[in-house]
Amino acid sequence: MKIVRRLKSLLVVLITCGTIALGQQSVGLISYDAARSMDGYNLIYPHNQPNVYLFNNCGEIVHTWKDSTIWRPGNTAYLTKEGKLIKTKRNKTVTGNPIWYGGGGAIVEIRDWDNQLQWTFEVNDSLHRLHHDIAPMPNGNILMIVWHKKVLDELIAAGRDTTRFKEKELAADYLIEVNPTTNKIVWQWNMWDHLIQDHDSTKANFGVVADHPEKININYPSLSEGSSWLHTNAIDYNAELDQILISVPTYNEIWIIDHSTTTLEAAGNAGGLSGKGGELMYRWGNPATYNKQDVFSQKLYFQHDAHWIKDFIAPNHPNFGKIAVFNNRAGTDYSTVNFFTPPWDMYEWRYTKTMGAWGPSAADFTAGHPTPPKLYSSGLSSVQLLPNDNLLILSGRNGYAFELTPDQKIVWEYTVPLKNGFPVNQGAVLMSNDNTTFRMKRYPKTYSAFEGKDLSPKGYLELNPDPLYCTKLVSNEDVFKATDIKIFPNPAQDYLTIDTAKPDVVRIIRSDGKTFWTENLLQGRRTLDVSAWGNGLYYIWYGDHLVKAFNIIK
Repeated sequence: MKIVRRLKSLLVVLITCGTIALGQQSVGLISYDAARSMDGYNLIYPHNQPNVYLFNNCGEIVHTWKDSTIWRPGNTAYLTKEGKLIKTKRNKTVTGNPIWYGGGGAIVEIRDWDNQLQWTFEVNDSLHRLHHDIAPMPNGNILMIVWHKKVLDELIAAGRDTTRFKEKELAADYLIEVNPTTNKIVWQWNMWDHLIQDHDSTKANFGVVADHPEKININYPSLSEGSSWLHTNAIDYNAELDQILISVPTYNEIWIIDHSTTTLEAAGNAGGLSGKGGELMYRWGNPATYNKQDVFSQKLYFQHDAHWIKDFIAPNHPNFGKIAVFNNRAGTDYSTVNFFTPPWDMYEWRYTKTMGAWGPSAADFTAGHPTPPKLYSSGLSSVQLLPNDNLLILSGRNGYAFELTPDQKIVWEYTVPLKNGFPVNQGAVLMSNDNTTFRMKRYPKTYSAFEGKDLSPKGYLELNPDPLYCTKLVSNEDVFKATDIKIFPNPAQDYLTIDTAKPDVVRIIRSDGKTFWTENLLQGRRTLDVSAWGNGLYYIWYGDHLVKAFNIIK
């Protein structure tokens, strides 16, 4: 009788592994082609809640940096090679704040892997406020974006056309570099030092706008709704060039400035490697901002996440050093991502112009969702070129992320399972702005921050998850991944032996989703006592791949 039962159980294993029917999920992991996706851990800092989450490609949370419910993102978080989290935040209550616009921040923190606070820095008063993004630098310093409130008298003195623009104040942007060791601002650049206007010859900054593309036209009609004039929403640092890139969405441009200057030089038009001081070295996306739209047409439309392509990409990669952007309003009902190559002359140490305008005339590469309207986000959002040449794209307004191969195949999809900051049940239907998320970034499993860390699954962000959904997706692809792991006997009664050819994390999950055993195994053989586990079907995961199934029969 026992032999018959064992044979029946083996048949159940084979049938179950080969013919599992898939039910589509509405949140969390949506689809997954493990063979073509880049393995790694995904970092998100969703809006309307205080926590930073790291999750694997199956949608399982592997680490959380929790915070008090009084805080909200402000808006980004970065994981350093040393395993430290650098995050921005603000109080959830902004009523009555002297300066407040979308994307507002206030505080930058450094926390260790165990979420212990190591450093904090705040700028939030009647005239100044941190906002949107930061850029950790190789020397340990941090670049930050700050609003500076300018009142009506200052606007008039700078040549602002107050008959055309009715705002009584503007939030002008400036950049600071802060040393966390000394808590000091060690460098600063202010856009207010680099203005031009052709409105009033009796006021400061008067000149011919088209003759000075290195300056910022204070009277260009920005997309700003209200006083957040430039609304700088991204900052990045290129250590090789010692230059800073910022995204100015209300001008539909990215700008590059010279960081090799002193703060005094950054306020003028001489000094630094460029010899231009703090004047713009380069701008791209909308030549109309300096009256050169007759040379090149507009290419960017309220873009986000502008950055040099460099993280986790080899220096000899053909896209290394190009600039990537999420082009939010590229179409009326779709967004795109774009890569482009600035015309850099390393011998002259400058970006070359054509007929007084900076090129290129078009992006090197444009991508989007295979069904274009499925990727549209009027704001937020991000793009990342992965080491396997796939793209990780986040539509921020919808909290929807997908991984796209070079041949335009979607191999991973995930929808942030939150509504107004609270987890939702699997199966919930979310609308635009329910689960807004500023960015998503995937870190390779080999990233040094993860060395020696516990990255075992710790549940899901959504409520009532299907813990076997990822297993079913992988099983449905090719039953089981071919790996150097053996198990015996199968079925088991009291003991199970696992034989591995290489070190990795091994997990055993029962068919009801309960995890029974997790351990980082070294190469060799390990025998487990399973006498108390109970009858049933169990799955073995080797790293992030489903590799085996076995039964326990008593």
